[in-house]
Amino acid sequence: MKDLAPWGFYNLRVHDLRHTFGRRLRAAGVSKETRSALLGHKTGDITTHYSAAEIQELIDAVAKIVEDNSRKSPALTLLRAVSRQ
Repeated sequence: MKDLAPWGFYNLRVHDLRHTFGRRLRAAGVSKETRSALLGHKTGDITTHYSAAEIQELIDAVAKIVEDNSRKSPALTLLRAVSRQ
């Protein structure tokens, strides 16, 4: 252990590993409850912090509502006209 570690390992913290673990669990589709247990969290808010959504997951979520098939469920759009006098 006398050798210097490469830059990436030299600056690595245990905290960074927890974030990586949480994000990989989420990407693998592991439920929030299971992630909370594995990360040792008592509340889901902390688990969400450690396993935030990936950008591709957010893009995919938005894409679901713009697909033609998403219009199968009944939806009502209300528009309100406001006159300016």
